[in-house]
Amino acid sequence: MDSIPIRPLKFDPAASNPVWSQSCPEFAMFINALGVDVPHFERFLVRVMRAYRDDIDDPKLLQDVQAIIGQESHHAFNFNKWTKRLIHRYPRIDKINAACGKTFEKFAGRGKKFQVGFVAGYETFTFLGGLIILQRYRELMGDADPVMRALWVWHQVEEVEHGAVAFDFYRAFYAKHEWYRKWMVLLAFGHILTETFKAYAPMVRGEGLYQKPRKALRAWRFFCSFGIDLARSALPVLKRGYHPRQHPICNDEQNHIAVAWREHHKTGGNVLELNDQIMGLLQRS
Repeated sequence: MDSIPIRPLKFDPAASNPVWSQSCPEFAMFINALGVDVPHFERFLVRVMRAYRDDIDDPKLLQDVQAIIGQESHHAFNFNKWTKRLIHRYPRIDKINAACGKTFEKFAGRGKKFQVGFVAGYETFTFLGGLIILQRYRELMGDADPVMRALWVWHQVEEVEHGAVAFDFYRAFYAKHEWYRKWMVLLAFGHILTETFKAYAPMVRGEGLYQKPRKALRAWRFFCSFGIDLARSALPVLKRGYHPRQHPICNDEQNHIAVAWREHHKTGGNVLELNDQIMGLLQRS
């Protein structure tokens, strides 16, 4: 979380199956559904931070803000491409995607405090989700499409790297309004779960799972359990004196896949496709 490099990666998921994780197909659908809303939020984050960054006095925070803008811009670009692939498979996603865009346009018309607060609230869960997914890598995507696995490992690594920036950005303006930050965390959680539900439902139907009741039940059980995991992980966020660096699941013992992935990228390794051979090397590093 002290180094936030901008990596201008461009993935090509055109040939990837939307249900891209054989280890946990339900996770693939869940993260796909969440990923419909995510690029709209990321563009919103970029818009908000660009609008108010000149009011920041701390040079280190300003540097971090510049870095998160770069990282999130590249995230949004790649996830927009994946959303188009999902629309081709699940036509109902088109309207859901358009509605997400309209929601964030409305948010852009709200006041500065709401905008900065919502960015901090939403980033709470991209940060925590990054930590959880990397910790559960083998279970969730140990056997998965190389391109989509690479896309999500990259995304989660970077969400953890810049996990404190939105929090510090909010605190630079509203350090005394702790109650409002907590309210934004709750509001963002409700937004994320609602929007993910809207996109997840047509995916479950589109995969024909309702014709196989056990698989449909397993899909919705996963949705609920992952939502509960996110909610539990957010409990420390509501405590007095919280900071992302001090979260119980964020400590000096960094995720070994994240550490190996950064080194793999730094030394010129292929990070646009992570096949089983590469992942085996990363996990042994």
